[in-house]
Amino acid sequence: MIYLELFLTFFKIGLFTFGGGYAMLPLIQEEVAKHQWLDANTLIDFVAVSESTPGPFAINIATYLGNVQGGLTGLGPFFGGLLGSACATLGVVMPSFIVILIVAGIYEKFKKSRIVKGVMSGLKPAVIGLIGATVLSVFLTVFFPNGFEFTQFLHAPVYILLATVIVSLVLIFKKLHPIYIVGISAIVGIATGYIFGL
Repeated sequence: MIYLELFLTFFKIGLFTFGGGYAMLPLIQEEVAKHQWLDANTLIDFVAVSESTPGPFAINIATYLGNVQGGLTGLGPFFGGLLGSACATLGVVMPSFIVILIVAGIYEKFKKSRIVKGVMSGLKPAVIGLIGATVLSVFLTVFFPNGFEFTQFLHAPVYILLATVIVSLVLIFKKLHPIYIVGISAIVGIATGYIFGL
């Protein structure tokens, strides 16, 4: 049954990823590919959409995938999609909710423990590695969808590479608020889509 599958899949994603958001993306990509729910390009497109909408990244993706997959059942797009969204969203949120309840009750007692400090020290580089893997995966999917070849640097749309560099420099040196960057990027993306027919 798709609803139980959605719940259990996103429960596993929520349970075995630390750092939230982008740290979850490698596992989300793996699970989505395994279940053949979305292709890689559609998932990357939805990553962009979920980053420009309110709410946590993983919850947005879980809600969307739950809606799409649940809507394919006999309950129809509306009720099936609603139930699928609820199951996937509940699945991704439940592990954090349970763990935070447990940790909040015992952390004060054990926060000075060498074991707890060791665990926290070990988790930090793991989270950085997961986020780095996500950045690389998204980069390769966007710029090299058919595999890496040096000649693609000559054919890659110049405006995408230029926009990436400009946005990165603005974020580094001007400290412009990310909301402005998202809004401006959306407008530029829509405009170039119409201009270049993408």
